[in-house]
Amino acid sequence: MRAAVITAVLLAFVGPAASAQPPKPRVPAAAAPAAPVDRRAEAYAQFLLARHEEDDHPDLAIAAYKRAMDLDPQSADVPAELAALYLHENRVDEAMATAEQSLKIDASNREANRVLGVVHAALAEHSGRSGRGRTPDPGAGEHLTKAIHYLEAAIGDDPVEADPNVRATLARAYLQTSAYDKAIPLLTGLVAQEPQWQDGPLLLADAYAGAGRSGDAILWLQDHVEDDPRLLPTLADFYEREHRWSDAAAAYEKAVARSPHNPDLKTRYASALLNAGGRDAAVKARDVLNEVAAAGTSNGRVQYLLAQASRRAGDLAGAERAARKVIAADAKSPWGYYALAEVLEQRHQYQAVIDELTPPLTEFRSRAGATAFERGLLLPHVGFAYQELGDADKAIAAFQEARQAAPKDPAVAGYLIEAYIAAKRYPAAADLAKSAVAENPADLRLVRLEAQALRHDGRADAGVQLLEDAAKSHPDDPTSYIALAQLYSDVNRGPDALKVLRDAGAKFPGDAQVMFELGTVLDKEKRFDEAEAAFRDLLTHQPDNAAAMNYLGYMLADRGERLDESVALLKKALEIEPDNGSYLDSLGWAYFKEDKLDLAADNLRRAADQQKNNSVIQDHYGEVLFKLGRYQDAILAWTRALNGDGDSIDRGDIDKKIKAARQKIGRK
Repeated sequence: MRAAVITAVLLAFVGPAASAQPPKPRVPAAAAPAAPVDRRAEAYAQFLLARHEEDDHPDLAIAAYKRAMDLDPQSADVPAELAALYLHENRVDEAMATAEQSLKIDASNREANRVLGVVHAALAEHSGRSGRGRTPDPGAGEHLTKAIHYLEAAIGDDPVEADPNVRATLARAYLQTSAYDKAIPLLTGLVAQEPQWQDGPLLLADAYAGAGRSGDAILWLQDHVEDDPRLLPTLADFYEREHRWSDAAAAYEKAVARSPHNPDLKTRYASALLNAGGRDAAVKARDVLNEVAAAGTSNGRVQYLLAQASRRAGDLAGAERAARKVIAADAKSPWGYYALAEVLEQRHQYQAVIDELTPPLTEFRSRAGATAFERGLLLPHVGFAYQELGDADKAIAAFQEARQAAPKDPAVAGYLIEAYIAAKRYPAAADLAKSAVAENPADLRLVRLEAQALRHDGRADAGVQLLEDAAKSHPDDPTSYIALAQLYSDVNRGPDALKVLRDAGAKFPGDAQVMFELGTVLDKEKRFDEAEAAFRDLLTHQPDNAAAMNYLGYMLADRGERLDESVALLKKALEIEPDNGSYLDSLGWAYFKEDKLDLAADNLRRAADQQKNNSVIQDHYGEVLFKLGRYQDAILAWTRALNGDGDSIDRGDIDKKIKAARQKIGRK
């Protein structure tokens, strides 16, 4: 092997990884003895001479070491020191040979073991680099094994007192061989002893991560991050591993304050904010990402995150601009179209979703090299759009194609099951749900859908049993209780539903989903005062919960009570979600109850245009049109109600309304 091959690599190992070794003692050059002395004494004199000459005259030092070896061939220390000098001079082959000569005399010699350990670690690193992007070099593993063997011998039984450079090199070797449990105590001691070693904390974090001990890493980082703020991004990363998004965002925020012009940190901060959830976090994320984009450091990921943040912040125009920039940057990627579809869905522009996604889907179906992933990502949105437009067959076809593209994706299976239920194809829904649950037995959403399909298929008891079992097997998941309560309510077992929800409320105090469902079940049970109290309690915990505002506002309007408060609640809900058709319907109904027919007609028209398949909304719109004397339009709205989803309407009552409208027309 040519020694020069690993020159650069050796520098990383023989340099001060943690701290410099203490200087070796220097003695004056020995004068020639006046009289013969014994060989060991002369060997020692040559040894001291070599130590003295190492820095300024390495060739003289090497010659002196060799004379010492000839004079005292049983000394392991002399060849060990010569090996160290060879290593320092990057004469690697000679260093290895001389160190091995030392170990033949004394296998425990620490300096000889150190030299061989460092060399093999460097050779492993060199082999790893040369194999990168190619077939891995099998020699790297062999060198690492030898490096660990020699370095452990160099450290001995007292690692605290051992050379920090040796411990650092051994720790890196442990990390490379996934020996994380060995690396952690070694690095913990090193970092405490050598606080100026910049790589140490990050290597320790890597060791904790590799060992799957994120919690321990977080505790350690929390204790040290104040003294070393460089660790803030690492702490944030570990918070993300544990899905502690708010903590991650807080750590990134501090890191950004220290490096305000670092686009990567800002992007990671924005991503954590989005994962943390909430409107305020979305607004912060949007503003941070706009700063990144304004600084000219934007890329496709930044624009995608900006589209998500803007949409969640209610800035749909900004979200659309960002999504279209993602498309313009890379039209072959599905992510820009995906972000655009989400914006259009939030605007309830369902035909636009279909129009925008059809061309890229055609491209992805035909383009060589395109994968099923692209289609699987976009097709569900096409299915959602067709569902909202009331075209059940096309919705099912889109979900079926998505299922073919992603046959193992439980979410796609769930979409198709829901489409079958909406189309009243209950046996198909139940069969698909059963097979999907068999593949994903822990997926509560699929279990819930199977129970719903069974209920619609006339097998409600089987559905109830499924969800009762799910609640027992998922005692720490509030959604299991919510699903069971909903089914109890659907099969007219209201008291059972309330008991489940009250038990869940005691077990998960403050859970918004449990509180919301409790309010809805109380409303269905006509316990209106208690339902109102439940929604007010939820709004105390979450003042910006638009769904709770809408439900409470609609409940008051439907009963004709406190209509001013009802309108105020519904307006606030629409401030949060301006284009939500259900909220528009609720506000229109409240205005109808106030006899403010023009305002009622405007909101109900927008809701009815948006959700043509929603029978209740079409019924409400027919009511206001009838009262305005627009009888033919009222008949059309009520006809759409009869042809819609049929949920929560009395068909006989609507037939009577249509007859009444026709009679009015006949009198004109």
